[in-house]
Formats: sequence, C-alpha cells, structure tokens
Amino acid sequence: MNFRALKYFVKLAELKHFSRAAEACFVSQPTLSTQIRKLEEELGVSLVERAPRKVMLTPVGEDIAHRARHILRDIEHIKTAARRSKDPATGIIRLGIFPTLAPYLLPHVIPGIRKRYPELGLQLVEEKTEDILKMLDQGRLDAGLLALPVEGDGLEVEVLFEEPFVTAMPSSHPLCDKEVISLGDLEGEELLLLEEGHCLRQHALAVCELAGAHERVDFHATSMETLRQMVATNAGVTLMPVLAVKPPIPSTSNITLRPFAAPAPSRTIALVWRSSSPLGDFLRKLATSLTVKPASLLEP
Repeated sequence: MNFRALKYFVKLAELKHFSRAAEACFVSQPTLSTQIRKLEEELGVSLVERAPRKVMLTPVGEDIAHRARHILRDIEHIKTAARRSKDPATGIIRLGIFPTLAPYLLPHVIPGIRKRYPELGLQLVEEKTEDILKMLDQGRLDAGLLALPVEGDGLEVEVLFEEPFVTAMPSSHPLCDKEVISLGDLEGEELLLLEEGHCLRQHALAVCELAGAHERVDFHATSMETLRQMVATNAGVTLMPVLAVKPPIPSTSNITLRPFAAPAPSRTIALVWRSSSPLGDFLRKLATSLTVKPASLLEP
C-alpha cells in the first residue's frame, strides 16, 4: 500500500469526481484510476461505486477514506516536524478563522506578527467553526481561531481574549437616548440574527434568552455586513462584537452603537490546535501575537 494511492483515494472521496480529483492531484485521470484500482486489488474490496455520471464510495470505502485521512495527516506531521525542527517560525502556518472575526481581528494583529516573525508565512482560511474543526481533524489546518466553547477530542486551547458585544440600532430607536444598555432594556425587542452555522448566532441567542428578547424569524443574515446594513435601513436591532464596529472598520450612517452595562455579554476567542501537533510550542508563542484588548475599544 503506497502513500500516493491513499492520497489519490482521499481526494476522490472528497471531490466525488475522477477528472477533478486527478486535476487536483496534478496527474492524469488514467493514472489516478489505476492507482485506486491497485489499492482495491491489494485490499480485496471495492472502495468506489462507479457509475457513468456519478461516483460514490462503498461503505467500506467511506471507512477507509476516513482512516486514510488520518494516515496522511500523520505523514504530514512527520514532514512538518522534520522541516521545522530548527525554526518553526520560518515555515507556513495554516490558520482557520471564522467569518465574523476574520476581517475585524486580522488588521489589529497581522502587522505585529509580520514584525515579530518576518519569515513566517500565514495561510489564512475563512470558514465556519464546524468546517475549521473538521479541517483541523483532517490535518488540513495547523490551528484555528475560534469562539469557545468548541467540541472535539484531542484539542489544545489557548484563550486569547474576551470580546464584548455592543447593541447596534437605528439612530431613531428609543434606546439611543441611553448611554449604556442593560440586558433588561432589550426585553421584548426583536433582534436580527445571523443564519444557522455561525457561532455568533448562538451567542446572540443566549443573550436573547437572558434579556427576554426574541429573534426576528422572517430574516436571517448571511454575514455581519448584511446585519449592519439591515440595521441601517431601520429593519431592527442586533448585537455586534466590538471589533466589528471600531476602526479600521468605517462607521455606517443611521446606526447608533451602545455598550452594555457590566458585566457585558461577550465571546471568548481562543487559538485551538491538535494536541498531537509538533507545532504546539510555537503556537503557544504565536498566541501572544493574536491577543488584543477589545474592552479598551469600548472607550470613545
């Protein structure tokens, strides 16, 4: 059983298409097909159900694809450990970050990382939390910037900072007269929220439950910027993490922002990686460059 055949099979399992899998592996389709058939012959089982316009994995194929991903991940660990044994700060870190954090945190931390680690390459992947955790497990990412809590076995978690939420409302809203918002002020309010799959939605729902507010059920935003524009058009009130509303993010007309009274609702941002990763010591050092103090951004 050779490494190349496993690599081809895992890519086919991911794309479900022989031509696209071959292209992704930089080989011809006959080469990829031959390697997978040889793998099937060696194992004595059919891994792929071949149809004219459809590729499906057999049940044993699904199981072996899952195991092969972990084998390939471990092989990558071996290569990474060898490559970075002298200086991990000169390699590439594949970092996942979720969409309601990426555009707002990165401008604050990337300049410092470049200054501290001038030879480090950051390969940033913006995905939802569930996808980042899956990519971490498969070895396709080295670490993820996530909001706690996260579910998964064999993970190291380094807490970075607490990011408070603020209330964003149309400038004509009665609560604009208050300098500070309490949770009780939101009782009965209809809040605009993100669609399913965003961790910010879960945090906002928790605040709704505490405040006695409820979500607007006929609208779910696909992004933070959609939420921002909906508030600006008087569609309702929402919660936003403070990094999303402070420089270098430009202000939006017809939106008034108000902080919460202490203790303000917040989300906990952490750096997460596999416990088995050979990069663990370096990632702990990198974590210090990913920390900001968003509470200070609440000041005018």
